[in-house]
Amino acid sequence: MLRPYTSHRPLRVRPMKRVPALLLVATFLAACARPSVTDLLARATWVDLTYAFDSTTIYWPTAKPFKLEVVSAQRTPAGYYYAANNIAAAEHGGTHLDSPVHFAEGKHTTDQLPLAQLVGPAFVIDVSSKAEADRDYRIVPADLEAWERAHARIPERAIVLFRTGWGSRWPDRARYLGTTKTGPAAVPELHFPGIHPDAARWLVQRGVHAVGIDTPSIDYGQSSTFDTHQTLLAADVPAFENVAHLSVLPSTGAFVIALPMLIRGGSGGPLRIVAVLPEGVVP
Repeated sequence: MLRPYTSHRPLRVRPMKRVPALLLVATFLAACARPSVTDLLARATWVDLTYAFDSTTIYWPTAKPFKLEVVSAQRTPAGYYYAANNIAAAEHGGTHLDSPVHFAEGKHTTDQLPLAQLVGPAFVIDVSSKAEADRDYRIVPADLEAWERAHARIPERAIVLFRTGWGSRWPDRARYLGTTKTGPAAVPELHFPGIHPDAARWLVQRGVHAVGIDTPSIDYGQSSTFDTHQTLLAADVPAFENVAHLSVLPSTGAFVIALPMLIRGGSGGPLRIVAVLPEGVVP
């Protein structure tokens, strides 16, 4: 039970330290001057890393291509214009996401991927000179280590994007895929760069959130076992394929937002991926 204060001695109250008025004003002005997220985004440069989906969109030779069926594109009897289409396509084609379940049973489907794993700082690794010299080039750990020596350590939760220069070949199927054939007969003729399984293991050990590339697959064209897919996706690391315009991005400093079509139970899906370059970051 609380007892009343009975002492006759006066209470001593320590005076509060006075904060100089000038310091209060400076603190207030600094807070006002600090740009908000809205201000930063308004002044940023936005780069679209997505190819549009149409009749020229490149798909895996055995996959169904993108199809748009016009339902209406006309003025109605009531006097207003009305447009609507039906679309159909395989999950994996054009700029798209590979969900972990694509090559790893029981791993995340498209709708199960945490949103935080699809956004983050981008680290762009350019191997275009090596890919130009060898269309079957596979990115190895030495490429990643050389990049780190020249730029910065790739941290956990990074989004690593590989630029092979293959984007300059889109949408020329012969130059991009290595063949114009479709169906199973085309698969042995595929030629394009990819990521070596050793580099995939290196990325998993670093704890990256996602990996992207400007080719049809994270595995090189001549792969028959898709070991890089197996390695990354088994670790619940999603992949972005056919990423566009990577030549515009700096090695570091960009922030990527990669949002797929949210297909429940999907093994992947069409992807709208963009990069944000804060003011002062030069493409």
